[in-house]
Amino acid sequence: MNILQKIALVLVIIGALNWGLVGIFKFDLVAFIFDNLSTVVTRIIYSLVGIAGLISISSLFTTDHDVH
Repeated sequence: MNILQKIALVLVIIGALNWGLVGIFKFDLVAFIFDNLSTVVTRIIYSLVGIAGLISISSLFTTDHDVH
């Protein structure tokens, strides 16, 4: 797993946790944290999480031969 895939995985996890909070508590953590800045920043964060999801799809189809 290269560095881009690791960053993407972290963003996907953050996105999943945020969606869990939205689903269970109707609380959007990203909007709460970045509400004071602007909706543009929030949209950028959501876009980065979406791109990270697309990058993470590739890890489903790659095999890691380096076993630790």
